[in-house]
Amino acid sequence: MKISFNGAAHTVTGSQHLIEVNGQQILLECGLYQGKRAEAYARNQSFRYKPSQLKAVILTHAHIDHSGNLPNLVKQGYRGPIYTTPATAHLANIMLLDSGHIHQLDADYVNHKNLKLPPVTPLYTMEDAAHVAQYFAPTEYDQLVEVAPGVRLTFIEAGHILGSAAAALDIEEHKWSKRRQLRLWFSGDIGRRGLPLLRDPVLPDRADYLIMECTYGDKPHEDPHQAHEELRQVVLRTVQRGGKVIIPAFAVGRTQDLVYNLNLMVEQGEIPPIPVFVDSPLAVNASDIYRAHPEVFDAETRAFVAQEQHRTALGFRGLTYTRSVEESKALNARKDPMVIISASGMAENGRILHHLKNNIEDPRNSVVIVSWQAPDTLGRLLADRVNKVNIFGEPYQVRAEVATIGGFSAHAGQTLLMEYALAVRATVKRIFLVHGEEKAATALTQKLAEQGQANVDYPKLYSTVEI
Repeated sequence: MKISFNGAAHTVTGSQHLIEVNGQQILLECGLYQGKRAEAYARNQSFRYKPSQLKAVILTHAHIDHSGNLPNLVKQGYRGPIYTTPATAHLANIMLLDSGHIHQLDADYVNHKNLKLPPVTPLYTMEDAAHVAQYFAPTEYDQLVEVAPGVRLTFIEAGHILGSAAAALDIEEHKWSKRRQLRLWFSGDIGRRGLPLLRDPVLPDRADYLIMECTYGDKPHEDPHQAHEELRQVVLRTVQRGGKVIIPAFAVGRTQDLVYNLNLMVEQGEIPPIPVFVDSPLAVNASDIYRAHPEVFDAETRAFVAQEQHRTALGFRGLTYTRSVEESKALNARKDPMVIISASGMAENGRILHHLKNNIEDPRNSVVIVSWQAPDTLGRLLADRVNKVNIFGEPYQVRAEVATIGGFSAHAGQTLLMEYALAVRATVKRIFLVHGEEKAATALTQKLAEQGQANVDYPKLYSTVEI
């Protein structure tokens, strides 16, 4: 059996791993690589195998760095099943359509700005993205399904976002006249214990080989309950000043966590019942899908919803989901205290820019940063407490309070990553660390070595191992 690491190797984007066994090829994930524009375009257009020859694709969750290049895979000839959980199939469909829409807009913008140059072709379009849904093969958690001769798949709860899963592959390898049985466990993205809405991640079991993410392999996370309290304090301070709380947030996962926390605060009387707005079309659609899949909620959330027949985890009196541009613009004309949650999460594009432009110079307001911010983004500049920022090319003084809350991450920190890897130390022969930068992988490898766990690899991009 061979494993080729074709993405999310020595980086955190573009998850894509090719399994070759029993004369068949199985693809774990088909994520979008994000980086410098020209390099990203070239890498996402090119596959190091023929898509038409793949037997199956396994998708652990809907985030674009795991699912976002499926339209190109289908466009270039893949016609087999894409095994994933029902909630992920539902969620990935809207995220891929949104991604196709963005690629179209970006290409149109570049072509409009450079009329004398040859036109740019979008990586893929909404039409391309729409073709993917017909290949989704929804598979329930803990259901055993044969995806290729001698390869049986089971999805296990990962606790990262709605529908996220680890993939356990029980393999009977036919090699010459011999047969070998082994279990390959792919973590996908590992969530955290105690997060709102979702069930806790399940640790691996009886794995011979483990491919696991290491995004935060170099540091532990703060307690989610501490993040809840920090958010509550910011809201209270801002309401007392008569201001607005502006939160840039990713449309899938982070937005729903924030809404659930605010719901709890209002219901328990921790904050006054001020208006809360979710102002992002993708976030609105994603929240609808979250509400459509209560079967994957944790026990605490199900109990909360059951307290009253009319109550939902992501809807409460005072919460409004805005869809139209007119509704979004109207928020900036209002002067009363409120919370506005809007995409993008790094404040680089979308409606959040208009909310920041209209509110960042008012000292009564607060801007709350709730996720990791890439270097040179507007969100990173705000998190670094700069005094002046450019929005739509115009300078603005940062007079609003800026608060950063680090406890809302949906990725496991170092402590849980250690526990995850060590859960199979009695059986595991090799561990492959992916979806993490070198600093995180090195730190996690060292920590595991201190616990006696050897044979931990950090494979290079496009490398292949035979096991």
